[in-house]
Amino acid sequence: MQEIKYDVVIIGAGLSGIGMAYWLQRKCANKSYTILETRESLGGTWDLFRYPGIRSDSDMFTFGYRFKPWKDPRSMSDGPSILQYLKETASENGIDKNIQYGHKLVRANWSSQERCWELEVESKGGSTKMKARFLSMCGGYYNYKEAYRPQFEGEEDYKGKIIQPQFWPQDLDYKGKRVVIIGSGATAVTLVPAMAATAAHVTMLQRSPTYMMALPNHDNLYKFLRKILPDKVAYNFIRRRNLLLGIAMFNWMRKFPAQSRKFLIKQAAKQLPKGYDVNKHFNPRYNPWDQRLCIVPDGDLFQSVSNGSASVVTDEIERFTGNGIMLRSGEELEADIIVMATGLKIHLLGGAEIRVDGQAVKANETMIYKGMMISDIPNMAIAFGYTNASWTLKSDLTANYVCKLLNYMDRKGYTMVVPARKKDIDQEPIMNFNSGYVERALDILPKQGSERPWRVYQNYFMDMVTTRFGNTADGVLNFFKSDQA
Repeated sequence: MQEIKYDVVIIGAGLSGIGMAYWLQRKCANKSYTILETRESLGGTWDLFRYPGIRSDSDMFTFGYRFKPWKDPRSMSDGPSILQYLKETASENGIDKNIQYGHKLVRANWSSQERCWELEVESKGGSTKMKARFLSMCGGYYNYKEAYRPQFEGEEDYKGKIIQPQFWPQDLDYKGKRVVIIGSGATAVTLVPAMAATAAHVTMLQRSPTYMMALPNHDNLYKFLRKILPDKVAYNFIRRRNLLLGIAMFNWMRKFPAQSRKFLIKQAAKQLPKGYDVNKHFNPRYNPWDQRLCIVPDGDLFQSVSNGSASVVTDEIERFTGNGIMLRSGEELEADIIVMATGLKIHLLGGAEIRVDGQAVKANETMIYKGMMISDIPNMAIAFGYTNASWTLKSDLTANYVCKLLNYMDRKGYTMVVPARKKDIDQEPIMNFNSGYVERALDILPKQGSERPWRVYQNYFMDMVTTRFGNTADGVLNFFKSDQA
């Protein structure tokens, strides 16, 4: 099998992978790289998901790249617009010429003797071997081929269609149909108003409520600033403002959960008809930001409930029937279409088998360094975004840190770097979230530590200072030259 050597191999041509390639070209111009993309097109999430209303659940001024202004005044933009933005970024910077589509990383073995990653890659042309000095894992954190899909009693009796948002059939006609959407996360919150516009009625069926917050979807200040300032200046101003507001809001809600709970419920009540049972349907069992907060742009979900085109039912499923769903309360929800918006299935490192000198790595026995490298694994970084802010913020910091690390190694003549974990550091789950998709994946995720640099702070400004101004040789990273074992 053919062997190809690159300085850096990037896995995934989505948001993180394109950003990684941009910073490599800018800050490490002497490095050769390629991007391996399993699918036949770039964009990752934004090319895969095609369900009605697909949009970002983070504001685009922080979700967009800091080097490419987002020019649309919409804060939460639709999926096709985001995909076009990614395609433009890749094309404008020549990144698209370095993407190998239909190439899936199956196995990666680090060879300390050769000081490189030995990669086994599958494509339509068969199996290929590549070699890379550094591996940048930018494939996201969920399984593209399989979503979380609970099974319910009586599904075989149901006469209608059961749909998963991750695999939305583009020919699905729901006009004039009764739709039940199972779930209350970001996907369900997006689907309800989008489908309610043409469906006979849409019901969001939730076992328990999720915190929701209505925000305007157009930034008038940005529109004004673009009239008097260059695009990049206006964009960076709004970006920094949103960063500060987001961090302040998150910290306030975590510090004062009782007050923030009252604020969110009161805000929801203002959006709904008088006498609506807000406490039942919009008052979760957990505190704000124990799970991710759902943003409702322009209050569209609340509007759909208010005008009667949609409704929210809080109950548990007893079983499926021929005509719909029987609830524990005894009520039956009739449906022509049932949408399982039941969550993602976490899939770390793209599902590839990772080995170090032939020894298999068990991710759940490792610890994450600065939220981007894995203990005892040489020359590898992973892009893992924030849970309380835009994914891109952390992937951007990761890409810049990788460039800083590679340049440092070149100056010093190092060929290998390994984050060395101290055994006496207490370990904790990598994400302090009780969301279902996180709890289901605790046995496959790395851990975080009780102290830095093993602590994952979920704070952009803290991470920015640490990665941008902190010493690369911090006593935790172990560096080796070619003649060192």
